Amino acid sequence: MARFYRYRLPPWAREWIFICERCILPIVIFQAVRTLLIPTTIDILLLGILIGILVAFRLEWI
Repeated sequence: MARFYRYRLPPWAREWIFICERCILPIVIFQAVRTLLIPTTIDILLLGILIGILVAFRLEWI
């Protein structure tokens, strides 16, 4: 099975990935502050998922 390369995607798909990559960090910071102020189970799970997505973008797994 071929490896997923983000630079071989069509230009519109590449642009969406770059937009998501730029927007995920502010969302993670906001969710972390919200989780610190009013922690609930859903907030903690959402923060974990967002951190996982952020790490995936940073390591270029997505």
